[in-house]
Amino acid sequence: HGVPVVMDCTHSLQQPNQTSGVTGGNPQLIETIAKAAIATGCHGLFIETHPNPAAAKSDGANMLRLNLLEPLLEKLVRLKAAVS
Repeated sequence: HGVPVVMDCTHSLQQPNQTSGVTGGNPQLIETIAKAAIATGCHGLFIETHPNPAAAKSDGANMLRLNLLEPLLEKLVRLKAAVS
């Protein structure tokens, strides 16, 4: 009650792999998770980004490509306004 909720949109999509020790992910679902979080009243979002996720030192498989962040944020701002 009254506690801000922040959704971790990237790590929530992480897929652990105990065999290789390298995690996978579903970055194509980041937008869906972020929209669901906003629509259900989350106060903030955590979204890991990188200019080239394949070259990231860690968590690249579940990162959002940096050039996709601004368009996503624009959509989320419009969604927030619509549900507020």
